[in-house]
Amino acid sequence: MQRLSSALFLLGLGLLIAAIFRGMEFGTAAPIVGQAINSAAAEQVGAANFVTAVVLGYRGFDTLLELTILFTAATAGGLVLGKRSPTAKRDPDAGFILQAGADLLFPLLVIVGLYIILHGHLTPGGGFQGGVILASAFFIPILARPGTRMSHAAVSTIEGLAGASFIFIGLLAMFGGEAFLTPLMDRGELGALLSAGSLPLLYLAVGLKVGSELAGLLTHLSESEAVD
Repeated sequence: MQRLSSALFLLGLGLLIAAIFRGMEFGTAAPIVGQAINSAAAEQVGAANFVTAVVLGYRGFDTLLELTILFTAATAGGLVLGKRSPTAKRDPDAGFILQAGADLLFPLLVIVGLYIILHGHLTPGGGFQGGVILASAFFIPILARPGTRMSHAAVSTIEGLAGASFIFIGLLAMFGGEAFLTPLMDRGELGALLSAGSLPLLYLAVGLKVGSELAGLLTHLSESEAVD
């Protein structure tokens, strides 16, 4: 039965890929949307990184849905993994070198993660990339010390506040008569840290939400009881 299911899945996947490539023309479509964004993004949004202008400005609603998908996946993972029994045997702590290395990496990863998040409107990076680095900063010490517990209540609080902040900033634009997630505040000087209006705040919310969700999921993985 398992082989039949795998064969049907591979057959369906192959038919899907064939249908996509059969009706897709490569190298003929004019990049109309890209040209329009490249010519207008700096003036309309004020972000030196045009990818950020697209992710948070022109298609910010899609980004919100991506965060929803990540939240759903993390929640489902936590429900499936469950909790480790209090009487279950835990792995011993790693050696001195690994523990010291984890302690040294923690502040470095936090700084790098926040830097990437806060400079996402200027350089490549942003909330998703920086959030992953933040999650690893809090998870690596747990790998070195398996007995260490992360506060799930704190992680859930940060995750909820970050998601609510993203939606609240989007609703503020609607209260002002604009479309949802329209950039707010002054655009500032192109290339300056304080520029692109509310986009850096949105990326900060994205980074905190992604980081807290991934950190929570990884912690659930480390706390789940192995099945023999």
